[in-house]
Amino acid sequence: MLQGFKEFITRGNVLDLAVAVVIGAAFSAVVNGLVDGFIMPLISWLVGAPDFSGLSFEVPNWQGETTVFPYGLFVQAVIMFLLIAAAIYFFVIVPINKLQSLRKKPEEVVEEAAAEEVVLLTEIRDLLRAQSAGAGTRTGTTPPPVG
Repeated sequence: MLQGFKEFITRGNVLDLAVAVVIGAAFSAVVNGLVDGFIMPLISWLVGAPDFSGLSFEVPNWQGETTVFPYGLFVQAVIMFLLIAAAIYFFVIVPINKLQSLRKKPEEVVEEAAAEEVVLLTEIRDLLRAQSAGAGTRTGTTPPPVG
């Protein structure tokens, strides 16, 4: 029983997942720091402190009391989600995509150069075959196979 547990824990999938969770938690702290320390103060500077958590409405219930629905908490959470998503996109995804596109360009040039070399080598091979075929018919012998 313990051997099976040991095999399960030492599998690559479990270790990779554990590392991903730890890195995700650390990255979450970085993104929250960016939103709380830079984006929210910038928004507050531009339009004032956006706090929607106080928005609510009350509905009377069957016991004669009122039930409070604080929909402002939901609005605040949606705004925070959008700000965090924008921070991840503009400060992480866009720069990484730019770096990846810069790295792909030299590879494409190498592939194009390799394709041109293949075309030239194919033309040289065809010319050599044509020359050896022409020489073989003149002397009456068949040329040795090429390639």
